[in-house]
Amino acid sequence: MDKISPAKRSWNMSQIKSANTKPELFVRKYLSDKGLRYRINYRIKGKPDIAFPKRRIAIFIHGCFWHKHGCRYSVMPKTNKTFWADKLTANKIRDKKNEKVLKKLGWHTLTIWECKLNNSPENTFKKLIRFIRHYST
Repeated sequence: MDKISPAKRSWNMSQIKSANTKPELFVRKYLSDKGLRYRINYRIKGKPDIAFPKRRIAIFIHGCFWHKHGCRYSVMPKTNKTFWADKLTANKIRDKKNEKVLKKLGWHTLTIWECKLNNSPENTFKKLIRFIRHYST
């Protein structure tokens, strides 16, 4: 049983952003500070958060809960379990499918997880820069 009224739950869920989230803005600021030019809202399969079209690089910044990462931040809700299990599993399947399609189209993909960004941003950014440099040559 949900402890929050349906109206309050609906309002809470409406406040969750799907674009321009804090982790996305954090990564974008880092890339801008490094002088790297990128595109957002680039229209390719999967709608990556950040794209480098000339280099054919797509960066996805995933929230651990919404994309079922498996870390301590991806806890399954206690209410409406069937709905959430189906939804989150479908998100994960969609992510893998999109990545596969992009690879077939010649794109290189990298997923940055919210927990990694929060717990070790330096290491995450080092990995990101290595990835970009590797596919820039």
